[in-house]
Amino acid sequence: MALHVVAARTDPALFRLPWSRPLADWEDWYVVPLPLGLSRHVVRVVQVNRQFLAVKETEEAIALREYDLLRDLQRLDQPAVVPRGVVTGRTGAGGEPLPAALLTEHLHYSLPYRTVFQHGLRAEQVPALVDALVVLLVRLHLAGFFWGDVSLSNALFRRSAGGFAAYLVDAETGELRSSISDAMREQDVNVGVENIFAELMDLQASGDTDIDVDGFAIVDQLAERYHALWDELTAAEEFGADEWYRVEQRIARLNDLGFDVDELDVRTESDRVRIQPKVVEAGHHRRELRELTGLVAEDSQARKLLNDLAAFTAHGGYEDQDREAVARRWLANVYTPIVDLLPPEMRRTISAPEYFHEVMEHRWALSDAAGHEVDIHDSARDYVANVLPHRPPDTL
Repeated sequence: MALHVVAARTDPALFRLPWSRPLADWEDWYVVPLPLGLSRHVVRVVQVNRQFLAVKETEEAIALREYDLLRDLQRLDQPAVVPRGVVTGRTGAGGEPLPAALLTEHLHYSLPYRTVFQHGLRAEQVPALVDALVVLLVRLHLAGFFWGDVSLSNALFRRSAGGFAAYLVDAETGELRSSISDAMREQDVNVGVENIFAELMDLQASGDTDIDVDGFAIVDQLAERYHALWDELTAAEEFGADEWYRVEQRIARLNDLGFDVDELDVRTESDRVRIQPKVVEAGHHRRELRELTGLVAEDSQARKLLNDLAAFTAHGGYEDQDREAVARRWLANVYTPIVDLLPPEMRRTISAPEYFHEVMEHRWALSDAAGHEVDIHDSARDYVANVLPHRPPDTL
């Protein structure tokens, strides 16, 4: 049986990997020792030229279906790992068939939840981890994706301005439709509650964390936060015909949550007005930052950077100037010089936007202790010298 690779872009180096051996037997020469989450399949991270790829062994039909699903999610700009290909037709040295392999890009600066806990996650930060999963689940549901196996294990987490951003890493049980029913959404939430409770209890029992986590409170929060966010994004709202300003207020609330409203359904009856968001798209702050500066960041990070840009604008008296011109000045005078202070050997362990956010947080702490505003460049030098060397990496 001939080796067959299905991929959007085929790298010839892929064919030099030892596909004739089970993935579990690949030597350290090929495997990169990056942290991996729990999986029912054998998974390894390998380096192909300069690209890190996650390789998962599974059945051929399942691998091809998941590859197609991940490509669809990529086209919809959903937070999921990027698929790179499927390898089929594998045979061992004795001619025995071997499982197919699904290849996805390793998500930079991301960690599985167990490693997040091992890297000093505090008990008060656990709700932020669950909130990240809630936002991911709501985004997927808005796009018509039924996950089928919601869990911490099936996601990867990036630090994002003091919180987390979650990415889907396993779509094996998923379905993509034009829309999904309320019953399917509730099934995802219920499965998530059961899985996450079991994962948190297993985490404590295994000794992988020394913090005390209230599993019941956490999963209650997941369901409560999911329904609150879903209602804010989709529920209809009625108000008087003289209260049109409430349309702007509703859009502003959605923007604050990081969502854009592309379409509203507005109906007027007698002296009442009814509005309902029809098309809601995540990434409001991320898109705004990218359009102004070209920087790519998580949405929470982008919001903090936009806040700093706004403060720079106000302090410099630039309110009447072109916003893009002011953004270029902020990039040249503030953001870039501070990012340049990040030691080269640390740039693989923390993303530039997260580092800039943490410098801002450090500046506020220094200013509070000093009783006056500390220069941000001095704060960055102090952060690099005294805080960064002791900070757990976001990736290993």
